[in-house]
Amino acid sequence: MADLIYAALASLDGYIEDEDGKFDWAKPDEDVHTFVNELERGVGTYLYGRRLYETLAVWETVPLDEQPGYIRDYAELWRDSDKIVYSRTLDAPSTSRTRIERDFDADAVRRLKDEAQRDLAVGGAELAAEAFRAGLVDELHLLLAPVLVGGGKRALPDDVRLPLELVGERRFDSGFVHLHYRT
Repeated sequence: MADLIYAALASLDGYIEDEDGKFDWAKPDEDVHTFVNELERGVGTYLYGRRLYETLAVWETVPLDEQPGYIRDYAELWRDSDKIVYSRTLDAPSTSRTRIERDFDADAVRRLKDEAQRDLAVGGAELAAEAFRAGLVDELHLLLAPVLVGGGKRALPDDVRLPLELVGERRFDSGFVHLHYRT
């Protein structure tokens, strides 16, 4: 059985985007990006909300010739993974290996976890909140940026109480901190 992993880059005060919808303050440097690549290397399928999918779809077509190795590596990981996008507004995917689902179905995700050979990752705070509420998330990776943004979209749901086991942490020279928990 595969694990369902939620990973997010967030401000120290717990936001994935600020009140203006921006997240440029969370741009990872090479060291953090390389670390994220290694975290995501075991992921076979991504579950995305529409907004995050539309943001990440650039990885399908970004020209790689002039990019550093860690950027090429991430693009290849993303392109080689399956993607399920939960959206009521998208008519069709804009990337390969992608399908659209209209509604999040916790039982379908449980079956997917049972049948998968590789881990799954859930992306997008609202979709992840549904997965947390359904008891589907097995691991949580928070990469905390050294910034306070004071408000915006929270990385974690407000209405979920869940004991977590800290299984790892790492500090980066840039001030980012990685926290790894199991549910």
